[in-house]
Amino acid sequence: MKVGLFIPCYIDQFYPQVGIATLQLLEKLGCEVEYPQGQTCCGQPMANSGYEHLTHQCNSLFIKNFADYDYIVGPSGSCVLHIKDHLHDPAAETAATHIRERIYELTEFLTDVLRVQNLPARFPCKVGLHQSCHGQRGLGLAQMSELVAAPFSKPEKLLRMVEGVELVPLDRQDECCGFGGTFCVTEEAVSVKMGKDRVADHVKHGAEVITGTDVSCLMHMEGILRRQHAGVKVMHIAEILNQNIHEQANS
Repeated sequence: MKVGLFIPCYIDQFYPQVGIATLQLLEKLGCEVEYPQGQTCCGQPMANSGYEHLTHQCNSLFIKNFADYDYIVGPSGSCVLHIKDHLHDPAAETAATHIRERIYELTEFLTDVLRVQNLPARFPCKVGLHQSCHGQRGLGLAQMSELVAAPFSKPEKLLRMVEGVELVPLDRQDECCGFGGTFCVTEEAVSVKMGKDRVADHVKHGAEVITGTDVSCLMHMEGILRRQHAGVKVMHIAEILNQNIHEQANS
């Protein structure tokens, strides 16, 4: 299985350890992973701001970089959803369609394609799981609590395979953190208030680490936690799932 690793801009620039953890985790699970060196922004910030007509070159470059892979996997629900919903190129629509149908967010890929049933990982901490909006409502990574339907969460299923993880309950388990891409710039005050409310729910229930599938949301909450001197860390779910039980025992 040949996998193209899609690493969004802000992970590449600010949280490279998340990209490394994603690569290591996929390789541990038997995937042949390549990182196309020419990849750049997928175009989501422009599209979300109403300038999708300016993303054509982003689309063409994405297709050039990822058209030949069996699957494309990225540790970011929002960026993956953007490609899944908006990647088009009149000059290469067949390739674009192939990518839209074969791109997966990391936890979605692990549960739906690899069908992972166990992980050799250990992380003895109280963990709060943040369900990001794009992943939950766009990709269907978890059930929305407002629906009268059976609950499920692909990220939670994976976290429960990690030895030592204690998932803390939350009062509002799928509330938005307020990041919202460019929303946090255009509506800063509202964004910060939403972030403070989301962080307070995790802190109230004793979370030592807040995790999730989108570094953008975690970055937003991390800034608030630092300003509050809360002592709570944020970690992308790939970092937790990649915690090797044997390495920890020998450290």
